[in-house]
Amino acid sequence: MAKIELLLPKMGESVAEATVTAWLKKEGDHVDLEECVLEIATDKVDSEIPSTHEGILVQMLCKEGDVIQVGAPFAIIETKGDAISPVVSSEKTSDIYSSDTSVENIKTKEVIGTPKLEIPKNSDSDRFYSPLVRSIALKENISIDTLSEIVGTGRNGRVTKADIITFIESGSKSITNTAPIPTSSQSVKPATSFSGASEIIEMDRMRKLIANHMVKSKQIAPHVTSMVEIDVTNMVLWRNKIKDQFQKKEGFKITFTPLFIEAVAKAIKEFPLINVSVDGDNIIVKKDINIGMAVALPSGNLIVPVVKNADQLNLIGVSKYATDLAFKARDNKLKPDDVQGGTFTITNVGTFGNVMGTPIINQPEVAILSVGIIKKKPAVIETPQGDTIGIRHMMYISMSYDHRVVDGMLGGSFLRKVGDYLENFDINRQIW
Repeated sequence: MAKIELLLPKMGESVAEATVTAWLKKEGDHVDLEECVLEIATDKVDSEIPSTHEGILVQMLCKEGDVIQVGAPFAIIETKGDAISPVVSSEKTSDIYSSDTSVENIKTKEVIGTPKLEIPKNSDSDRFYSPLVRSIALKENISIDTLSEIVGTGRNGRVTKADIITFIESGSKSITNTAPIPTSSQSVKPATSFSGASEIIEMDRMRKLIANHMVKSKQIAPHVTSMVEIDVTNMVLWRNKIKDQFQKKEGFKITFTPLFIEAVAKAIKEFPLINVSVDGDNIIVKKDINIGMAVALPSGNLIVPVVKNADQLNLIGVSKYATDLAFKARDNKLKPDDVQGGTFTITNVGTFGNVMGTPIINQPEVAILSVGIIKKKPAVIETPQGDTIGIRHMMYISMSYDHRVVDGMLGGSFLRKVGDYLENFDINRQIW
């Protein structure tokens, strides 16, 4: 018999750790190849981790609520065979994982390249801090008093890597070991008022992440919103004409979303400074055009899967990509890589009958497009013979952008170009 370690796989470029949310197997259970054994949550999505081997689960190396580093072992499988893979000792395991129930057994790390931590694992209020958070706090000279003031979005209010990074970026850290003076919304709890009959609903993990992300974006970027009204009659009539044939031939419905993505990708080609991020005093121009699309989940939360290299796909390719991501999002089957690397985001408020929106920028991007409902309206039609009034399919599109790097001329010109592509849609377009 051989004992094989199951390792937490890489889940995207920026994902370094994950929180164990549930075990799908227990010790002694038989596990098939590719059968899911663990549910984990990152700061992006929830995922199921499959087994890379078939055998018996003989040891679970972490508990629900533990934080695991990418590449670390989380279980041991006993398989048929003679080769034995190295198994971590209980002392090393306690360094890799951090849980509320095993805090007393965790020793100070003695890993090469990691400084000896002086921040205690628990504060006076018994709040737990993971080795990663303590290491960042030590490096940034953040005192335990200051650390205790940071609002945690992790399990049981735990401070995550994202929480402490956000706190540092907001410029609120204390460089001394004295009690801090709160200076940001990350460390100040607003007064709460209850009037009459009230119900308290605790935010779930995803809602906490969304809330933190939105607050951070408003703190970082001075938002400006521009909007235009456009005539999309040709686009609507074209879709109505081909939608039945498209579904029969491709096996899924064609929506307006791929048409919006296509128009945005084309406009970015002409205005590449919309497709950027900000790093201090530097503007990082992204060569890839990766369009995120906001998807409302059954839980009421929101997630933004990303259509990668949208400019390199034809309309059928964009449609398949976007449809697949939307279904995976609603079935909670997105992988971390599916929601990373976005350079521009589209949100469709028209889905909910809204005319227009003023969306919050999805950091670290610098612009987000909102598309409203398409409605029939009387409009002036200009012809060589004169102006007439007709019934047209009209909609508003609006864009919020980061005024640090996107001025009104760039933002307004880009938005107008997107509108032009949609207005001038070829009603006789062929896609096969």
